[in-house]
Amino acid sequence: MSAALKPNPADLDKLSDHDFRMTVRAWIEANYPPGLRNPPKRLHFSESKVWYFLLSAQGWLAPGWPRQYGGMGLPAARQLIMMEEFQRHGCARNNDMGVSMLGPLLIRYGTEEQKAHFLPEILAGRHIWCQGYSEPGAGSDLADLRTEAVLDGDHWVVNGQKIWTSLAMDANWIFLLVRTNKTAKKQEGISFLLVEMDSPGITVRPIRNLDMGDEFCETFFDNVRVPRHNLVGNIDQGWTMAKTLLGFERIGIGSPRQSSYALKRLKILAEHAGAMEDPMFAERYTRLRMDLADHNTLYQVFADRVRRGEPLGQDVSMLKINQTELYQRITEAMLDVAGEESALFGTIGGNRDLNPAGQFIQSRPASIYGGSNEIQRNVIAKNVLELP
Repeated sequence: MSAALKPNPADLDKLSDHDFRMTVRAWIEANYPPGLRNPPKRLHFSESKVWYFLLSAQGWLAPGWPRQYGGMGLPAARQLIMMEEFQRHGCARNNDMGVSMLGPLLIRYGTEEQKAHFLPEILAGRHIWCQGYSEPGAGSDLADLRTEAVLDGDHWVVNGQKIWTSLAMDANWIFLLVRTNKTAKKQEGISFLLVEMDSPGITVRPIRNLDMGDEFCETFFDNVRVPRHNLVGNIDQGWTMAKTLLGFERIGIGSPRQSSYALKRLKILAEHAGAMEDPMFAERYTRLRMDLADHNTLYQVFADRVRRGEPLGQDVSMLKINQTELYQRITEAMLDVAGEESALFGTIGGNRDLNPAGQFIQSRPASIYGGSNEIQRNVIAKNVLELP
């Protein structure tokens, strides 16, 4: 199948899950740009947009959106199949905030005018979005946010700062959680705003990471005026809306993909260094393999719930904790095996598969983003174990 042969969604509905998976796999293998497989770091839109537009032309950019809005209308189980096939092939993550977060929120809470304006722009790649949630001092507790929006006639006036704004330098729009009521409880008094990035008063500063990448930014708002009609849903209800998007995403962040990829690279590195003959390393490697097998089993428990159409409970947080900490243990083993070569800033001998320092650095923030593991443990303790 080629990108020019866009399938009828009704024809996909007739396929069994296995045939649907094979159809997706065949199209990815035929169309995905080879040079973008398994990128060592998050790509900018200028680097990955060819994949974005291929998916858009195929009609596969928004698997979960209803068909009336240009999506595929897939049930969660089939969305999971697509996600697994993208990960299996090593597809780069798109600039997907518009598709995965804003789109579903607008479909559920937006006005008809907002849906008619913004959704086609996302699918066409004309609006590239970033997320304005985290703030300095608030950490994973978004309810502590202090960026405020004050109504002034037909505009909201926004002041404050967001941080870890992924790929903000590539975006022309940002969706913001802002405080609109200072006297309400922390989780209340928060609203959801849509803001153009070229609005006067917005400053974006890239944050240089340890691996010298610039995926993250800090974003400042100084008396930024936002049209009143760019508020989504009801005033002071932004927190409730934002929480509704988290369930299906958490199974994605808990996918075995990162750990599986890292373990394969650990084996290649160990063979390069001759460590596979060392009994102590062999035992360590086997334990990591067993840990990954255990995690795959845990992942399938939640994946099966999705396939059965069951809601994901708070216990899905276990996936994120288990996966990210396993990923970190694997990359720690990489540094030990590489020895002095682990100090190299880049690949060993130009081999893309031998990049222990890069893999290690990439694994460090995994236990922080998407809600830190400490927060996830609190979620489990309170809502699953019912601890005080």
